[in-house]
Amino acid sequence: MSHSTKLSVNINKFATLRNSRSGNNPDVVKAAIDAQRFGADGVTVHPRPDERHIRYKDVRDIKKIIGTEFNIEGNCSEQKFIDLVLEVKPEQVTLVPDALGQLTSDHGWNTIEHQAYLTEKIALFKKAGIRVSIFVDPVVEMVEGAAKTGTDRIELYTEGYARRFESNKEKAIAPYIAAAQKAKELKLGINAGHDLDLYNLQFFKKNIPWLDEVSIGHALVCDALYLGYENAVQLYKRQLL
Repeated sequence: MSHSTKLSVNINKFATLRNSRSGNNPDVVKAAIDAQRFGADGVTVHPRPDERHIRYKDVRDIKKIIGTEFNIEGNCSEQKFIDLVLEVKPEQVTLVPDALGQLTSDHGWNTIEHQAYLTEKIALFKKAGIRVSIFVDPVVEMVEGAAKTGTDRIELYTEGYARRFESNKEKAIAPYIAAAQKAKELKLGINAGHDLDLYNLQFFKKNIPWLDEVSIGHALVCDALYLGYENAVQLYKRQLL
């Protein structure tokens, strides 16, 4: 029996589009409702301090209507973010080491250097009954460090895989398989995200069949512009079968 991998739709880009004009079009809460209605297993948001896409109010509003898994990403160095997560109590919080004003997440935690810090923050969220995942690069030592922090899962940062996929997909996936095997050995759950799309997702899942969840936003929303939102969600789900 194959392991079921969940699709969480990151709806940040809907908020980016809305914020480019005044008003509430597109409606971010409706985007969350429709992601669920179209078959997604969860919804992901990544509020940043400047609220340039998802606003803190959006997070609270989505919590009121969500029926699937809610995943909030963010930097736990921001007290405002910590307070929001503890208030909203999503099923999962994903901790990323973003700098202030960073355009998008572009690296994982150094789980060795920041082990004590991560251990403290992870314990805070777990005490509130929230599953914790931390962003890591596909490096075995970083996975081993993650296991010592008390995190429930890691999220493999897949930009490197996506960038190398076209030229040599076997070489692109190799470090991710090694990292995922180590995570499995250490009984860590495995999520993945960043630049996964309809071209490279199936190969990733095939090579790491015990993958728990992928979080996809930018590529899925781009595909939705041409293919339709419902169709895009369904096409991504099929890549995970």
